[in-house]
Amino acid sequence: MARKRKGRDISGWLVIDKPAGLTSNAVVNKVRWAMQAKKAGHAGTLDPEATGVLAVALGEATKTVPYVTDALKAYEFTVRLGQATNTDDAEGEVIAESDLRPDEAAIKEALNPFVGDIMQVPPKYSAVKIDGQRAYKLARDGEEVEIAARPLWVESLVLLDRPDPDHVVLELVCGKGGYVRAIARDLGAALGCHGHVRQLRRVWSGPFEASDGLSMQQVEEMAGTEGLDAHLLPLETGLAELPRVTTTAEGANRLRHGNPGMVMGQDVEYGDECWAEYDGAPVAVGIFKAGELHPGRVFNL
Repeated sequence: MARKRKGRDISGWLVIDKPAGLTSNAVVNKVRWAMQAKKAGHAGTLDPEATGVLAVALGEATKTVPYVTDALKAYEFTVRLGQATNTDDAEGEVIAESDLRPDEAAIKEALNPFVGDIMQVPPKYSAVKIDGQRAYKLARDGEEVEIAARPLWVESLVLLDRPDPDHVVLELVCGKGGYVRAIARDLGAALGCHGHVRQLRRVWSGPFEASDGLSMQQVEEMAGTEGLDAHLLPLETGLAELPRVTTTAEGANRLRHGNPGMVMGQDVEYGDECWAEYDGAPVAVGIFKAGELHPGRVFNL
């Protein structure tokens, strides 16, 4: 017999402004504890030393996580020019150095090939799996790892600042699966001077903004109180990228049992993925076909 999970049946999103020094899973565990929730997850890992928006899904909102991870996200990061590290960030060992420092015009020109549909090789110290094992574990064990390039959509990559000859501050807007450390590494290689990430902050992710996030201190101070509950965003916040349709009581009942249900909506076409609402609450996500929603995910609210 499966062990029953302890905690509240609470669903929604809590936006955290993650500090440096914590893993994303540690933040999720702290939020789950503070909210006394049965279930929690996050929409996109941040490296331990990275800061910024980490959207934590609670309860039924965990079913909407893929729609946030698939959405565009923005990062502001500082690249240290003149040094390459084995981890492609400041936590690693310096493995190559250069005295070359490109000027601002050269840097701006070098950014152009990184925009659009690109192929990116993830860092060796990453969670990518190779023959069933994490790349970072193989790298730590001293094994040479070859990681295949992966497609990535880059909406924009712009130079924000050049505070000194050794550093550039960039803003990246990209799709799912992008590694900022790989951008810094490959930019340094393109410029002929090496490079790695010195600081990294995720500014926004899909509908969630770092500026709206709670600090971990605030989470701890409000743990178990209605004050923390007041910061919970509704489940459907994670569905902002999808069109919304409405359904009837009968349609909602059919959808909740995994059957196609009649829906009504504008700007939705045959084959579109959308979400259905009844009486102000989300019921299901699915595919729209001839006036019906064929559910893929059902919400038990």
